[in-house]
Amino acid sequence: MNKTWWVVLAVVVVVLLYGVGTYNSLVGKNEGIDGQWAQVETQYQRRLDLIPNLVESVKGAMKQEQTIFTALAEARTRYAGASSVDAKAKAAGEVETAFARLLAIMENYPQLKSSDTVQTLMAQLEGTENRVSVERARFNDAVRSLNVAVKRFPSNVIANMAGFGERGYFEAAEGAENAPAVKL
Repeated sequence: MNKTWWVVLAVVVVVLLYGVGTYNSLVGKNEGIDGQWAQVETQYQRRLDLIPNLVESVKGAMKQEQTIFTALAEARTRYAGASSVDAKAKAAGEVETAFARLLAIMENYPQLKSSDTVQTLMAQLEGTENRVSVERARFNDAVRSLNVAVKRFPSNVIANMAGFGERGYFEAAEGAENAPAVKL
């Protein structure tokens, strides 16, 4: 073989190795996003598991606030029935809104503030909310990493050939910037 064939063969090998490496990197980033979303869901589930305990602890003193308990139950049901990341994120926002209303109302009941059970559950929920926030940020970081790789040349060529596309970021539910209105 002459020198030209060796050069062509070397270029082909380098291109193939780059393609395989890029493909494997995209697979890893894509799986990282799925894994990170699973972490977000784990924290959502923890929150959803704690809320009924808090609600039961508070119900006796708050019979007139039945609408909040109903809204929480309905939001939890919508979350459990959601099948896509967007639907779950929207349902989680509804849980957050209803839960924020519950917390605001609880502030008006001194007997709840002094209850050890309620205080313990509140502390656990605060910790869970912090975990949810951290996991959402990590999810968005993983999405950003994949989206950059999918857009950047020359990895975008491999991404398009392999069927990788941009993934959606976790975004706050519409109206989340507003504090919930509480009517007593």
